[in-house]
Amino acid sequence: MKRVITALILAPIVLALVFFGPRWLVTLATAAIALLAAWEFLDLTERCGAHPPRGASMAAIAGLFLGSFLWPDMTLPILSAFALGLLVYCTFSRPAENVLVDATSAVFGLFYIGVTLLSIPVLREQPNGPTLVVFLLFVVWAGDITALYVGRSLGRRKLAPTLSPNKTWEGAIGSVAGSLAVTGLLFAVASGLARWNFVRLSFSEDAWWWWLLVAIVVNVAAQVGDLAESALKRSAGVKDSGTLLPGHGGVLDRIDALLLAAPVLWYAQFLR
Repeated sequence: MKRVITALILAPIVLALVFFGPRWLVTLATAAIALLAAWEFLDLTERCGAHPPRGASMAAIAGLFLGSFLWPDMTLPILSAFALGLLVYCTFSRPAENVLVDATSAVFGLFYIGVTLLSIPVLREQPNGPTLVVFLLFVVWAGDITALYVGRSLGRRKLAPTLSPNKTWEGAIGSVAGSLAVTGLLFAVASGLARWNFVRLSFSEDAWWWWLLVAIVVNVAAQVGDLAESALKRSAGVKDSGTLLPGHGGVLDRIDALLLAAPVLWYAQFLR
């Protein structure tokens, strides 16, 4: 029940922001989520014996979002500068025997959370950007919900028992089916809204096969992202990354699928 209530509260806020929020607010909200998730990630690294600089790591992620917002065409140089800056900072602020593990943890966090979530405001600013972000969120959410119920009721064969013992192949297949179903539902909703001249949610109907294909790819990326975060938590010896969201664990637990799904959708759009 906590999980359902949390989702019912957050989902409308997120959708309103995607459809109607200005660019600066979308970027700010995504950056805030990234910082919360990064704080939890740094907790995980400390449980593994690393001590990456929290202040510098958080500043690098915040700076990445700010730099991308102000100078979108300079994102790669900005990212490189912050990554090298974290390395230099760790070199001179950490004991020599800890520099490798601390620097790699800090730089990996910048990529794992900062770069991946940065693709959300980037997607939002593409042509038909709100549709892309809503498609991303619904494909991930529907896949997660379907996997949960199908896995519990029909799951027999373990998908990755050493990483996530509760996940099954049946749940994974159900997850893909759920993402395909919600893609069809989004097409129907967009068609209905078009009659009321609401065009913020719209799909190119002559490319329906493309959206179904991308839904499968994004779903698989989301499931891999979920397993990847499970592997990180198992390395740290914890069940949840935090306790901020009732019924969901930490922020990192809630967005783990998006960390791979969002950049994969951006790559798909780039290739198209």
